Amino acid sequence: MFSREYSESLTLGLVMVGVLLLMWLLNGSQFVTIGNLQSMAFQLPELGILSLAMMITMLTAGINLSIIASANLCGIVTALILTRYVTPETAGAETMALVVLAIAAGLLTSVIIGLLNGALIAIVDVSPILATLGTMTLLNGVAIVVTKGYVISGLPEPVRFIGNGVVLGIPTPMIIFIVCAAVMALLLNRTRLGVNIYMIGSNPTACYFAGVNNAAVLMKTYLISGLYAGIAAIIMISRFNSAKADYGESYLLLTVLASVLGGTSAAGGFGKVSDLVIALIILQLVSSGLNLLQISNFLTLAIWGIILISVMVVNHVTQQYRERRVTA
Repeated sequence: MFSREYSESLTLGLVMVGVLLLMWLLNGSQFVTIGNLQSMAFQLPELGILSLAMMITMLTAGINLSIIASANLCGIVTALILTRYVTPETAGAETMALVVLAIAAGLLTSVIIGLLNGALIAIVDVSPILATLGTMTLLNGVAIVVTKGYVISGLPEPVRFIGNGVVLGIPTPMIIFIVCAAVMALLLNRTRLGVNIYMIGSNPTACYFAGVNNAAVLMKTYLISGLYAGIAAIIMISRFNSAKADYGESYLLLTVLASVLGGTSAAGGFGKVSDLVIALIILQLVSSGLNLLQISNFLTLAIWGIILISVMVVNHVTQQYRERRVTA
């Protein structure tokens, strides 16, 4: 008898193979060219890392609506430092030092935002959806005031390499995503914090009486979510060679879609990084395949929704069947 985890992973794997074959059939050999595969490898990491940031909060039965706003403000802070202090006259070693400083400042910004969200949720006891909605609104306003609505562009070459470079044929953003996914999987499956995150999502009261500091776990959860949003921001600004207050706004709902499609429970307590990665590949295969067919992006969104509903229905039917087998 299949466990729930195995059943959902198997369903996702079959869907991924089916989507791959369908897009290959519709597009022919141009779908599996090195150029198209490399293009998908450049596009997936931004959404992937943001989805990891969303997933870890959903595991605690929470949500982080501020990940895009956090990413944009992180990118703006990084871009402001780079464009202000890195000039054509700056030496190579000095440029690298400033790049590291700027990225560190941007990531620190996203970590502080994560701690703010965590404090509102864990200490002030504001519901996650309201806390992060408020934070999102605040950050959007700050970003627009700082940039006056303009684009900050002209980043140095070392930064552009992060989002556009290739190492041994593998796009740099994909390498970063693989590392981030591996670290998240290890954190959730091999550390006490990971166990506590799942426990809080399953039953926060029982977790509290088991001696777990729920507030500390939630603070760390939203800190990690903020950090991952910051990493996605660095990739985003390096790919676009610019930063702006409203980049990536369409990603917010897609991160929820990818997380739920990957089996992460909206009620908390259940979800796997490996399944999230499969879900992201499915979404990217559909997007790239339909783009080659020159089909509207709006239809792509509709098809993503159909896939999500279909997978949820299949998982529900499988779960019902399994429960009937147990009680029979």
